[in-house]
Amino acid sequence: MGTLILFITLMIEIALAIYCMVTKKNHQKTRNWIRIAVCIAFTTLTLLSVIIWSFRWILFAILLFILALIGTVSLIRNKANTKEYKTSRIVTKAIMMTFVLVFALAPALVFPQHKSPKVTGKYEVATTTYTYVDKNRIEEFTDTGKNRFVNVEFWYPKNADGTYPLVVFSHGAYGIKASNTSTFTELASHGYVVVSIDHPYHSFYTASEDGTTALINSDYMREVSNSNKGGIYTIEERYGLIQKWMKLRTDDMNFVINTILEKTKSDNNTIYQHINTEKIGVFGHSMGGAASVGLGRERKDVNAVVNIDAPFFSELVYKREVDDFVASDKAYTTPLLNIYSDDVWTQLESISTYVANKTTNENFKEAYTVHFQGAKHLSLTDLSLFSPLLANMLQGGKAHIDEYYCIETENELILQFFDYALKGIGRFTSKGTY
Repeated sequence: MGTLILFITLMIEIALAIYCMVTKKNHQKTRNWIRIAVCIAFTTLTLLSVIIWSFRWILFAILLFILALIGTVSLIRNKANTKEYKTSRIVTKAIMMTFVLVFALAPALVFPQHKSPKVTGKYEVATTTYTYVDKNRIEEFTDTGKNRFVNVEFWYPKNADGTYPLVVFSHGAYGIKASNTSTFTELASHGYVVVSIDHPYHSFYTASEDGTTALINSDYMREVSNSNKGGIYTIEERYGLIQKWMKLRTDDMNFVINTILEKTKSDNNTIYQHINTEKIGVFGHSMGGAASVGLGRERKDVNAVVNIDAPFFSELVYKREVDDFVASDKAYTTPLLNIYSDDVWTQLESISTYVANKTTNENFKEAYTVHFQGAKHLSLTDLSLFSPLLANMLQGGKAHIDEYYCIETENELILQFFDYALKGIGRFTSKGTY
């Protein structure tokens, strides 16, 4: 929609400029009427919900309002345009307006209006956010001496009776708690209480209930970036970084789960009272998926794990004799679903970081593997819909799979797996490759 509107408005400006140059007149009244008409048209389309009002349209709406106001005042005053016609002035105005339009429509171009993936459950979904403060941990990313806070968002069945399984999500290295909103909504619509965590200073941005904000930590960003490059860290140093990242992630997830379980005993909030504490699943994307696999081994009350495009960091052992990673030989008994894009699938047999992920690893007693052909790392998040431009930049190119097919099929598989592992509904089956 943003691209279409930019094209239309640019064509109008170009047509006006050409008309002025051909007739050798300024045509200020015509310009005023057209800009008023464009503002009215945009307002009408917004009221009719053809354009869905959101943050992406604010700058453009302000620009149209200002231009329409100037045009209206000019028409009311009805003063003759005494400025001498100059082609250079017309061309300059057209160029300036082009830049202004591109700037005003930039949010709509970077974050295009898109339809939401389908929601198939019977329950209406509600959301709410909370900030939990961990009194047992001091924030390590700041020197304020304050306790670590963790922001969470719930998706849950609205006005529903009974109790439902709890599933906890952890975002990727630079992600946010809303990264897989379509997945959370689909699960909640089928009778799950979903809580997604912002890991402060690992998440791109997070805001607490009291207005406290935290941006991603630059040292952490540098560590993650450098760990993916050769020759900067030794294998042993990378192993140390992995353990550090996983500890913070699993500590956050343990704290959130324990807090929720405690609140189910003492807090009358309907969210907590709708949770079946005997049925808990964890899942995550990228680094969050790795942390989820670790938690599935660590906690006995976790009944199911979904790993989305991540190495099994918790299952790696550093062997100094060979200076490389090997897979742990301990049995992993929690039901596990692995979902991979091409970005990870092509590395499973060739990169030692993924040595534990191999489908031939017999230590995993109940593991299922799904591969989306043509998908890239961020195809498995909502960012590919929310901002294709950013997704393509961050993942190094465009995915060769339909975005809606990918995310909706992924959501369907995750729902089916949790239904099987947490609700005892049927058996989990998949085609393996999609």
